[in-house]
Amino acid sequence: MCRERSEPNIAADARLMRIAIVSDIHGNLEALRKVLADIDRSNVERIISLGDNVGYGPEPERVLNLLRERNILSLMGNHEQGLIDSSHAPLFNPLAWQSLNITRKLLSQGSLDYIRDMRVKLAEDQSLFVHGSPPDSLTRYFIAASLDEKRQIFHDMEEKMCFVGHSHALALVSFDGKKVEHDLFPEGIIHLPRGRKYIVNAGSVGQPRDGDSRAKYVVWDSRKRRLEVHMVPYDVGKTVRKILELGFPPHNAERLSGHVH
Repeated sequence: MCRERSEPNIAADARLMRIAIVSDIHGNLEALRKVLADIDRSNVERIISLGDNVGYGPEPERVLNLLRERNILSLMGNHEQGLIDSSHAPLFNPLAWQSLNITRKLLSQGSLDYIRDMRVKLAEDQSLFVHGSPPDSLTRYFIAASLDEKRQIFHDMEEKMCFVGHSHALALVSFDGKKVEHDLFPEGIIHLPRGRKYIVNAGSVGQPRDGDSRAKYVVWDSRKRRLEVHMVPYDVGKTVRKILELGFPPHNAERLSGHVH
């Protein structure tokens, strides 16, 4: 079972201003290191991971250790959920489940305990953070929902901003109370007008599936109301070699090239 932990609310005089949001690292240490180096140059006050730190990739233990060393709050993704609760196996395709079984053997008991204590969502400063879809789904793909379903999700969402992962793609969806709009989400800076709700799919650090192999993450500046989309190159070949050496499905390595979905 997934468990939520209660955490103290952020004080009113310490509202989040610049947050880096990463997601779907999937055991890709090479990509994570480059992303963290890029974040360190971006003047952020906090980093939040939306989950799926493990699965598919070759270094899940080192990824989790680095997140803990950097004091990065990580939410639970569906791959973490699958690791600690095998009843979710039917929700995974065969290659993904095979990858999780290999991943489990690469993790220490301490890392498995850390995963069990992950929260499924975080709500603060008028923002919601969850792996799949509001309000607390780890497995639903928000971006794949129908327009009517998206409209209902927005109606039910109390927060003005929500950040999700899971789809491995960048997406920006807004709602003015009646109309759902899908906006372009290129690299660079996007200003968000007030008076709307937004759901942001933060892309993937460790396994993008948009034809561009660079690691993706976003920065939300709540004071200036702007999103910054970052795309970071890393040594894909090094991760590919590690994946194959550890006996993961070759498909996991092929996906990193940006040509296989």
